[in-house]
Order: sequence, then structure tokens, then C-alpha cells
Amino acid sequence: MTALLLSPAALDWVTRAMPGRRLLHTQRLPGSTSASLHRLDFQDDFGAVLRQFDLLPGWLALEPELARHEACSLERAARADLPTPTLIAFDETGAEAGWPSVLMTCLPGSVDLNPPDLSAWLDGLAAALSRIHAVSPAGFGWTHAPYSDLNQLSVPTWTSAPDAWVRALERLQEPPPAFTPTFIHRDFHPANVVWQAGQVSGVVDWVNACTGPIGADLGHCRVNLAQMYGQGAADAFKEAYKRRTGYFQNPYWDLLSLADLLNGDAPPRVYPGWPTFGLTELTDKLIQVRLEGYLTSLLSDETGKS
Repeated sequence: MTALLLSPAALDWVTRAMPGRRLLHTQRLPGSTSASLHRLDFQDDFGAVLRQFDLLPGWLALEPELARHEACSLERAARADLPTPTLIAFDETGAEAGWPSVLMTCLPGSVDLNPPDLSAWLDGLAAALSRIHAVSPAGFGWTHAPYSDLNQLSVPTWTSAPDAWVRALERLQEPPPAFTPTFIHRDFHPANVVWQAGQVSGVVDWVNACTGPIGADLGHCRVNLAQMYGQGAADAFKEAYKRRTGYFQNPYWDLLSLADLLNGDAPPRVYPGWPTFGLTELTDKLIQVRLEGYLTSLLSDETGKS
């Protein structure tokens, strides 16, 4: 009965991709806002995850190779010294599965957004990211680009610190700092890391992986941490990564990741995945206040750097 959660086309494709294994149970996984995720449990205690790119047709229209991109990312991520899902099969066009789809192994553990020891948890995040960045970027077919059109950004109308945003956007019109191209996750944040017994048991959601600046990965995670736990957590994560690698984060990349959140005049809102995974005390107003405090801190760092 639970297999009916999948369309007949998806079920048939999964069955053909997993010959000799009988599907017992399917479960819709929480947290994803860009694609449908299902956990698939088979008779021999084998677990898989099916991602179907069916929730954001606009994204798929802009990037029709999403399934192939994630498949290639998973194959490259397998070189990292940390667990990542193993690719089983992918359907780039959706001709077989109904939608562009990726079938991969399921990692043990779960997302943990309420750690008992925040410092150790942040250090675990930094360690995982450093292992991703140790993977060779040579020959990987996707490269970093900002999520936002920097020429179209404007000071948001909801802000209580317009002068700070003016300074930030002026900085982002300048050339970016020089960097060494690195294999980056591109969407590294706490809801894409799974834990078991207090240790990172894997990193998931590889559809955006590319070659690019380390700073983009740090910046994306830091702006998430600043909203979720405050600036102190974002700074502690940066320092934990620096202790492990010696890497110094240029504030430009943090400003760029902050600008990625701008959505016209719409104010920032709580990402739906956070309360889904148990981080329930956040409000839209709280993250707005935290983001503007974070912005002010970044501009101070820029002044100190220059």
C-alpha cells in the first residue's frame, strides 16, 4: 500500500533500477522545499532515497540537467573522507520516472538542529566541510555563480538599516577576491548534515555542487547559522573552519551570501525546513533582526580588513 505514494512511473523505474529487491515501504521525507524526497525501504534492510524534481518547475526550466548534475555531484562527493549517498540511478529527463529523478542510498542518522553542545556541533560541521573541500575539483562540469543578479539588487524596503545595505551593495559591485577553485557543496547548511551518536554521519543534497570559492560555502552556512542561532554561532563556525584549515574568510563572500537572501521587497522569513526539524522558536522578526546585526558585523570586518 505505501508504494502508492510513488507514481506508477516512478515505482516502475525504481523496481527496474533495483532488480532482485522487493520494496516494502515508502515514506515522504520532511524538510525539502525544492523536490519531493521519499525514503524507500526494501526487504533486505536496504534503504534508498528517491528525489524527484517536481516542486519547482521554474527551477527545472532554468536548469533542465538537475538530475544529471546531482548524479555527477554524488559520484565526485564519494571521494570525500565522509559519508555521502551513493548514486544508484538517475533519469535526467523524467522520461522513465515521470519527473527528473535521482535514486541514491540512504545514510544513517538524522538532522539535529537542537544540539546539546553547540560548540562541538559547530566544530563537526566545520570538519565535514573541510573534508568536502579536500576533494579535487579537476574536470568537474559545473562552476559557481551568484544566486542573485548583482546588477539588479537594491536596498530592501523592509530594512531598518538602509545605509548598511547601501555599503554592502556597493562592495558587491567591486571585483570579488581572488580564489583557488575548489570542489564546493554550494548548499552546505545544518539541515543538509545528518548526525548519529553525536557525530556527523553524512552530508546530503548535492544538486548544487560545483567548483568555486571556499568562501561561498562558508558564507552560505554562516548566513544560515546567523539566522538560526545568532551571530555568535556564525563566527564560531568560521573560527572552527579556520583552525582546521588555516583559511581566512573574506567578508565579501559573506556579504554575497547575505545578498542571495534578497527577494525584491519581500522581508526574510523562517525557512520552512527549520521548524520541521525541531527549531521552533524562530520568528520572521527575529531572523530579520539577526540578519541586520550580522550585516553590520560584516561591514565592520570589511573596514578592519581594508
